[in-house]
Amino acid sequence: MTITGAVSRASLAEAKDRLEAVIPSADLAALGGDLFAVLHLIDREHGLRRAVSDPSRDGADKAQLVQILLEGKVSPAALGLVADVVRLRWSKPSELADAVEALAVTAEAARAEADRNIDDLEDELFRFSRVVEGEVALRGALAAPGLPDERKLGLVNALLDGKVTPATLTLVTELVLRPRGRSLEGGLAEFGKLVAQRRERLTALVRTPTELSAQQRTRLAAVLAAAYGHEVHLNIEIDPDTIGGLSVEIGDEIIDGTIAGRLDDVRRRLGAG
Repeated sequence: MTITGAVSRASLAEAKDRLEAVIPSADLAALGGDLFAVLHLIDREHGLRRAVSDPSRDGADKAQLVQILLEGKVSPAALGLVADVVRLRWSKPSELADAVEALAVTAEAARAEADRNIDDLEDELFRFSRVVEGEVALRGALAAPGLPDERKLGLVNALLDGKVTPATLTLVTELVLRPRGRSLEGGLAEFGKLVAQRRERLTALVRTPTELSAQQRTRLAAVLAAAYGHEVHLNIEIDPDTIGGLSVEIGDEIIDGTIAGRLDDVRRRLGAG
């Protein structure tokens, strides 16, 4: 999963932003699996992959093609996200497919995050990679091209089912059945990096009486990232009760710059006196 083109890197960043907008309302138990199903289709159908990544083709036409092919077969959240992804520009058809894979892994990480076990997910991927590296026979069986998928799936389930998070089982199964030209250890390392990126990222709930412009969002995210030493994703909530300014909540910390917050502080001080 190597995206090297500048155009594709910019598109991947935008695709990830769109995924983040979808995550709060999506069925996270289905989203990652649906995105992996789309990836399998794109990988299998070379003509389709070229068609939806063709920079000379109108983005709306590509999105319509995706709608026709996928409607009713994946969740609305996944369908809308994939339609957005194919509207973007990609340096190579393979990089569009790689981007869909990255989104699917990130969706599984978000699923683990919502279940409060993203640390477990990262740890389990790491520990399984060490098992695979140390067990030559196991590695050979899981990577054997002649071994039927059913046998590989049975082996993975025997090793992991009921012992790891659902997201871990999904990601390991994906790598075993569809390595996409990678070794199992290499795939586990790539997926682990994507999970780590999400685990290390901070999310800020920003309450504001009016919508923030793109420039204001960018500036606020940069200021918070500098203050906390991590990338900060902004979840914006329009709240007229804030009256003015904005309130930022990161974890247990609240930075309140609203007029309402200052009035509440004054009331507390008066009450204490």
